[in-house]
Amino acid sequence: MTRPRHLVGVCGTATEVGKTWVGARVAAALRSGGLSVAARKPLQSFDRAEAGRTDAEVLAGATAEDHHDVCPPDGWYPTPMAPPMAADVLGRRCPTLAEVVRSITWPAGCDVGLVETVGGVRSPLAEDGDSRDLVRALGVDLVLLVADAGLGTIDAVRGAHDALAPQPVVTFLNRYDEGNDLHRRNRAWLTERDGFAVVHRVDEVLDLLR
Repeated sequence: MTRPRHLVGVCGTATEVGKTWVGARVAAALRSGGLSVAARKPLQSFDRAEAGRTDAEVLAGATAEDHHDVCPPDGWYPTPMAPPMAADVLGRRCPTLAEVVRSITWPAGCDVGLVETVGGVRSPLAEDGDSRDLVRALGVDLVLLVADAGLGTIDAVRGAHDALAPQPVVTFLNRYDEGNDLHRRNRAWLTERDGFAVVHRVDEVLDLLR
């Protein structure tokens, strides 16, 4: 089976922390640098009433792929709940973790593959597995853990690291402001006291994947 040279799981400490925004920025920057990049979000749930693009459409825009290659039609759940719950509400079947893994395919010659999960690390994703289980089953080379930079950051990042261990994790502090004292202190605590790898700029992620 074709596998990207670098396979990255894009996870979050919670929902709405900016996984898709970060993943799309990283993908676009890698492509600008001449690398072949593909993104996959095997399952996504969303609110029909909200304007704007779905996560799969945003990622497809960044990688120049078709949005149904990013997330196959059967993986779209127009109900803002975790996919297994959304499937139940819609009267549909949610796939098993093994089925989700088999559904993920890559183009030949792909330098970097990004797999975005749903919600937080322990958010239900498949009928019998969560986001942590997916990145473990895929055997990703790196987990890019997206977290907010403000209040609650240390607890959320520590909990996610515990759940993801022993996989290699780099935390991306989204919406980080160097002028914000709390943001700086959170980053210092995570790096100096906990020994975590922490970044807050896209170019720092690129250095890990070139």
